Amino acid sequence: MVNGKNIKLVLAFIPVLLLWVTGSMAQISIGHKYPQGYFRNPLNIPISLTANFGELRDAHWHMGFDLRTDAKENYPVFAAADGYVAYAGIRPLSFGKFMIIIHPNGYSTVYAHLKTFFPELETYVNEQQYKKESWAIELSLPEWMFAVKKSDTIARSGNTGGSKGPHLHFEIRDTKTGHSLNPLLFGFDVKDNVPPLISGLALYDGSISTYLQTPKQINIKKTDKGFYTLPQKILTGFNKIGFAIGAIDRVLGSPNPNGIYNAVIYFDEKPQTEFLLDNIDYGQSEYVNAHIDHVYKENTGIYLQYLFQLPGEKSSVYHDIEGNGIIELNDSLEHAIRIEVMDENENVSELFMTVQYSDSLARMITRLNTIRQKFIPNYVNVFEQKDFEVYMPQDCLFDTVSSFYYSQNLFIPGSVSSNHRLNDPSIPLYEDIIVRIKPVVPIPENQKNKIVIVREWQGNKSVKKASWQSDPIAIGWVSASFGNFGNFQAFIDQAPPQIEPPVKTRLPDGQEKDTLDFSPLNRIVFTPTDNFYVKSFRAELNGKWIMFSNDKAKDFIYQFEENFPYGVYELKVRVEDLVGNTTEKKWWFKREPYTTPKKPLVPLKGRLRSKTSIKKK
Repeated sequence: MVNGKNIKLVLAFIPVLLLWVTGSMAQISIGHKYPQGYFRNPLNIPISLTANFGELRDAHWHMGFDLRTDAKENYPVFAAADGYVAYAGIRPLSFGKFMIIIHPNGYSTVYAHLKTFFPELETYVNEQQYKKESWAIELSLPEWMFAVKKSDTIARSGNTGGSKGPHLHFEIRDTKTGHSLNPLLFGFDVKDNVPPLISGLALYDGSISTYLQTPKQINIKKTDKGFYTLPQKILTGFNKIGFAIGAIDRVLGSPNPNGIYNAVIYFDEKPQTEFLLDNIDYGQSEYVNAHIDHVYKENTGIYLQYLFQLPGEKSSVYHDIEGNGIIELNDSLEHAIRIEVMDENENVSELFMTVQYSDSLARMITRLNTIRQKFIPNYVNVFEQKDFEVYMPQDCLFDTVSSFYYSQNLFIPGSVSSNHRLNDPSIPLYEDIIVRIKPVVPIPENQKNKIVIVREWQGNKSVKKASWQSDPIAIGWVSASFGNFGNFQAFIDQAPPQIEPPVKTRLPDGQEKDTLDFSPLNRIVFTPTDNFYVKSFRAELNGKWIMFSNDKAKDFIYQFEENFPYGVYELKVRVEDLVGNTTEKKWWFKREPYTTPKKPLVPLKGRLRSKTSIKKK
């Protein structure tokens, strides 16, 4: 039996190399040996997962471990093995503060959402931030600069970037390819004898696009012998059928609903296809949107994972064996279907059913034929209307889409075009589409560089600066690229961003003081706003750039250092939006020695007590 710590791969051009049989179960797999015990736990507390490799996320698979840190920051983080720090930096809304260590065995490890680096690296990164005048930064470092030994303290855990709570994100990568590898295949001490849970099943008409149908939901029940459908025999009028499962995995002692590692579908005990989450290229991570029924997820919040590959899905997670997952029913006999779901430790769950083609059900099927334009995967698609066009690149779509379009003359303030809707974001895209709009009002020459296109859907907006088309056929049109369908409209943006002083100190007559008192503050916080989008923020102290962080993409924060000298300073802030509208403001502020005021005392039964210590009746 292949060790559960090995990678399971199916090679399309090589006969079955290994057949693992336990009772009625059969799994085709071949192992790739990863080093066991080479990497240590990067924390000094037992591994507790809040997310595993391959967990389903919005528009990506999770690419490593999320290690629980007891909802606290500042845990020491250790080098998982000897190596050197090759990359370090700050990615807002992503890794936050992170580093990558390259090891001599051909692998790299990633540590993200950190609070601080080890002192020498922290100092170097800070120097480079001031040199480049940028808080967000990514640095490539030479091998000789920051060598580390296994178990060296390299950082402190934190909650930076896209993190929603304190934890450590940890990855193992193939250094040569950059692919992220499943850490559970490297022998970490994660106890797991819990098989995956199969929670749902859906059946699809395999002869048409998944986007042109509503899947049939099939009830399932768990028994001592496995999972079974209710009813056990599924009658269908489709000659071709495909399935998707709802499933999660858990490890011993953790309630976290992890992603599943491997699933295989069998037809009359012959394996058809599998998906396997052992290694993933970051460039292919968005193919998760073709691995799940994205429309169903958007409408219900529930994940269904396909057991067949969509036409436009080009990741490496699917492996055809004796079929491609679409089951062809060429007769009216009963056929056995078995779905096998397995985790990295070879804990297995099975779902059993039989399927049978029914002529009477086939005669009841009616397919809606519309005159709407169809968008086809693996081809360039162009949608054209009088004053609205969309260009879809060849690798944009995962499956065939039926167009749904309308326009409305909703001219809200600043708009220069109708509002155009094309489909909705439940249909996922892999590559950006190019949206072209023809303004319906004349645009003065001095305002042509102030046009933005807004994509909106149910209150969520994305804004792009528009480019004027140079093609003679499209003169007078503006364009921008977007990652989703939705509602599109062009606007003139002439309003500069707004920014308020971090504190307001007023004189008795109500006027603001010329010099603000920052003495009691340990930080300065600005929250600039714009009618569309704040592109950049820059602050200077006495004419020199000063570093404000922007970790969660809302507030810009400067933390006063302990040795910040007392005195009076000029603070200048400049904020710019997408089209170059700017707001610049200056304030004078002072920093003086400050003592926290003592709480006022009031007499109470002959004694003095502070007001805050008096309990309200």
